[in-house]
Amino acid sequence: MIEEVPEKRLNRRTRGERNKRRERYFLFNESYDYDTESDDLSDDMSPPSTPPANNNFFKDGEKSSGEGKPKTSYANKTTERKDHLYKILVIGDLGAGKTSIIKRYVHRFFTQHYRATIGVDFALKVLNWDENTLIRLQLWDIAGQERYGNMTRVYYKEAVGAFIVFDVTRITTFESVAKWKTDLDSKVQLSDGSPIPCVLLANKCDQPKEGLVNNHNKMDEYCKENGFTAWFETSAKDNINIDEAARALVNKILENDTLLNVESAKDQEKFSITKEANAQRNGKLCSC
Repeated sequence: MIEEVPEKRLNRRTRGERNKRRERYFLFNESYDYDTESDDLSDDMSPPSTPPANNNFFKDGEKSSGEGKPKTSYANKTTERKDHLYKILVIGDLGAGKTSIIKRYVHRFFTQHYRATIGVDFALKVLNWDENTLIRLQLWDIAGQERYGNMTRVYYKEAVGAFIVFDVTRITTFESVAKWKTDLDSKVQLSDGSPIPCVLLANKCDQPKEGLVNNHNKMDEYCKENGFTAWFETSAKDNINIDEAARALVNKILENDTLLNVESAKDQEKFSITKEANAQRNGKLCSC
């Protein structure tokens, strides 16, 4: 009978080497280096089952220089989703249908029985604009009589868009549109000083119309002369053009947002170049 002799471990390390390797393993467990000279760990250690995403492990005597690090592919990495919050004003004469429009747009229902808004009311609409953009619209429903008070300046603050609503069955509400627009433009502007985008809503279009709204060409001219982004015939009762009007306003807000960001970046770059040039000039003057 042949007696089996246990195989002796040929590659035996000193206790100091094993301790150093054990410390190294625990310190860099998330970033284990597979390019070390030896593939095996100490007797009670085993390498991670999968390679790490980053490799920050250095051999004795080496320092990180930022060179020679493995590059990681991010082909499947998704773009970070953008989240926007926009304050939108809904203004117009009393009884024009502002609250009904907001209820239809946000809560998807209509009722003829509601109390007149006192002061200001609020609603939030969340839009999944695209796969990378989430938009939250904070709708401010401002009472029709507020134009005659001093609180509108407070209500309008930091708004980036607005709807002005009039009732197509009452011509007096259309006559007040220009006054609402003037009040709006005088109390709130974008960061570059330009008026905020405003969409005109000819509400209750399911009923007989009065005045200029019956002539679309003249309405187009009126909106162009008074600085409106667009106008829509709407009906909160029959859900006509509510979503379309909101989409047009949001598109304009996003367009302005992009332009303002580009202009801001250009201004910062220009300031940086000017500052650097001044610093170099001052340095030369001091060295003379």
